[in-house]
Formats: sequence, structure tokens, C-alpha cells
Amino acid sequence: MTLDLIPVARKRAYPPRVSAFTQPFWEGLSQGKWQSTCCQACGKFTFPPKKICPHCWSEDMVWKDLSARGTLYSWTRIHAAPKVFADESPYAVCVVDLDIGLRIATRMVEREGVEFQPGIPMELVVLQYEDGPLFASRPA
Repeated sequence: MTLDLIPVARKRAYPPRVSAFTQPFWEGLSQGKWQSTCCQACGKFTFPPKKICPHCWSEDMVWKDLSARGTLYSWTRIHAAPKVFADESPYAVCVVDLDIGLRIATRMVEREGVEFQPGIPMELVVLQYEDGPLFASRPA
């Protein structure tokens, strides 16, 4: 499954720190690929990507595609944003429970006519800024 790419005509307000280890994640995300690490020993996914499994401490981690679907756990609208995001406010952020068992926090892309309440179906998307991607979610 390839995530929808949503162009954003500006640079990211707070670009991520990309390391040699996380480079596969960011390169994949720029192409709409949602992936992270999975432990070969216990089978559990991790996000953000990790070199060592936080569940069983194995170093046998591999990159795998993740499900991009889930449900809304909680959300809020930010009006008094930190200085670096002030020109983007108000904006919505949310916590999504992915179908694969991970809980992640993301920026939320709103859809006209959708009432946000816990339990509604969500999907991940890529906000494709001029200087690189960031992941976000929106109602499915």
C-alpha cells in the first residue's frame, strides 16, 4: 500500500533529525512507503524505528512495511502553538491506534464534514514539503 502524497508549498517548520539508521524510513516515506522496524525474535513492530527491540532486547531487527490504517484514539486543535509552528496555527494533532498494534501521534489532515471522535477510522498520509516528507493522518 502506498500512502497518498499531499504537496505542501513550504519547508518543514521543524525538520526531523535524519541519521544513517533512520535514512531508510525517510527515503521510503518520501515515496509514500510506510515502514518501520520489526523484531525477528519476538515479532513485535516498533515505532519510531529502533536498532534494539524494546520488548525482548534482541538486536535482530528488520525493516518491514506497516499497516497505514487505524482508529482515532484522541485529538486536539492547537491555537497557541510553539513559536516554530505559530504561522501554521490553528492545526490539529491526534493519536492513532494503528491496526498493527502501534499507537502514534501525528498531525491531522482534516476533512470537510467529518466529526472527530474516538474510534473513527483513520489512514496515514505523507505531507510532502519542499524540503522532505512528514507523516500525518486523516479520516479514512
